[in-house]
Amino acid sequence: MSGKRVSPPDPARSLALLWGSHTKPGRSGLTVRAIIDAAIDLADSGGLEALSMRLVAERLKVGTMSLYTHVPGKSELTDLMFDTVYADLYADVDEPGRQPGGWRGALEFIARRNWGVLTSHPWLHDVPAGRMALGPNITLKYEAELRPLDGLGLTDVEMDSTLSLVLTHVLGTARAGAEQIRTQQESGLSDQEWWLNTAPVLERYMASLADRFPVAGRVGTSAGEQYQATVDPAHALTFGLTRILDGTALLIAERE
Repeated sequence: MSGKRVSPPDPARSLALLWGSHTKPGRSGLTVRAIIDAAIDLADSGGLEALSMRLVAERLKVGTMSLYTHVPGKSELTDLMFDTVYADLYADVDEPGRQPGGWRGALEFIARRNWGVLTSHPWLHDVPAGRMALGPNITLKYEAELRPLDGLGLTDVEMDSTLSLVLTHVLGTARAGAEQIRTQQESGLSDQEWWLNTAPVLERYMASLADRFPVAGRVGTSAGEQYQATVDPAHALTFGLTRILDGTALLIAERE
């Protein structure tokens, strides 16, 4: 085990970068925004783990040291990437609140927009979002997503918890979808092809174990035939979101 201690990321440095100018060019003409865009492109195609400052520099056709004059390292770059992919989530801060269906329609809209970002950028699942530095786009996102819940009788903590419940559900189902796609790519089989190959074997085993696992056998077979896979993330998103919103409606009714 190495005795070398790794210095933790400096949140003040990340915040200064996040809230600073991304379009002002340096002496070489390079901008922070160009670095972020190149990094996002690389992460979209190869994942966050494979991303490096060297690869970003190669993509931009500059020396690696040129990057460090703009962005201190990969940790700060990841903060910038995370904030940037949410820049166009909403047309403006009140777009969720303008959706038909009141607060419920707004939360459905919020869920779908977040789902879109997470499925477009699967590397987001590898970012420890709990301690990410709060940049301008993430802060605006939080404001936009809370506004439809304001004035319904919920406490501030209940508003935050309701939004967190929705976003956590979206994150979980999007992560399942990303894993599903990765498995398909690695195996060379679509879910339907895998199911057609696997289902007869599973049915044989489940038939022989019907006395031990009657409910699991029945339900698992029904779900597999419905999804033609072991899981359907899009169905899980809609089903879970509906149940969450139903529960939220009860809470709001209690407050009234």
